[in-house]
Amino acid sequence: MDDARKAQAPIKGRGAASQVDGRYAVTVARGKDDGWGSVYEDLSDAPGPQTRVTEERARSIVSRNDSPDVGHSASINPYRGCEHGCVYCFARPSHAYLDLSPGLDFETRLFAKTNAAELLREEMARPSYQCVPLALGINTDSYQPIERRYRVTRSVIEVLSAASHPFSIITKNAGVVRDLDLIAPMARRGLASVAFSVTSLDNRLSARMEPRASAPHARLKAIRTLVDAGVPVGVMVAPVIPMINDCEIEHILEACRDHGATSASYVLLRLPHELKQLWREWLQLHYPDRAEHVMSLIQQMRGGKDYDSTFGTRMRGEGPFAQLIAQRFRKAHARLGLGSMPNLDTSQFVRPRKPSPQGDLF
Repeated sequence: MDDARKAQAPIKGRGAASQVDGRYAVTVARGKDDGWGSVYEDLSDAPGPQTRVTEERARSIVSRNDSPDVGHSASINPYRGCEHGCVYCFARPSHAYLDLSPGLDFETRLFAKTNAAELLREEMARPSYQCVPLALGINTDSYQPIERRYRVTRSVIEVLSAASHPFSIITKNAGVVRDLDLIAPMARRGLASVAFSVTSLDNRLSARMEPRASAPHARLKAIRTLVDAGVPVGVMVAPVIPMINDCEIEHILEACRDHGATSASYVLLRLPHELKQLWREWLQLHYPDRAEHVMSLIQQMRGGKDYDSTFGTRMRGEGPFAQLIAQRFRKAHARLGLGSMPNLDTSQFVRPRKPSPQGDLF
């Protein structure tokens, strides 16, 4: 990054502090000091960039994958980009496909797939459609703040509920309890589950890493609310970051278990593509005293690189430090009596009628 483009301070309410160039960018901008120091001005107290949402008509809504280390084969992402602003988010590089920055653009230039429910119903109505549990919010969070206005996720769940189609949700937002009236009846029939991603119990650290996600205590409260309503809830300690939050693994698992979570998993920090640059920038802004040590440990777990995307190791890493994290997690998991998420039932699926211009009169 040019010296003129280095972030001088964190931006309040945002995870990223700059606009890194996307790897497919056609046009890139470079700041040039004009002698008045404007490029190097401290912007820590300046108004942050505003969130802009574009409504789009998606062409398809169900994404499929055959990755051996991903626990689902089909997913739905109602939004592109995510206002939670998690600086570590592995999905940030996907904004480069839109010729937008995986930095600030990812959390401020958002896209709402307003026809998601319509597309889903059409796809499920096809004779060739095979029912498998759908995961909501894998790339970007289905319950990010703009869901309060656009309600795309709720419209999707309404379609799934009408068809008795199984689904799971993973989120960092306590706003998921808004849809308890839909989720709880499905869960009681073995058709729905929720997993919370909990990165830290430290409010200050959470505010730095994931500034617009629900606070840790709000997530714990939401876990209890869902469990009391009969919804199976799991926790993902994700991502685990050496010298930042790895010391909290046992505490996170215990707190979530005490609030009703019955299963748990973890994922090591992943730094694909432009995320490497964003993460290094964040470390220098927030933890300059340990930035080099953190990156050294990450590289030790990634075969000497910032990231290794090899299936089988990309989620867990390798080497002594990665083995230590795995051992600690296994021991805490067993001690707390945590299990795995229940399998969802696909046998109850009722294929929707194919949309007809005559409606549902007959």
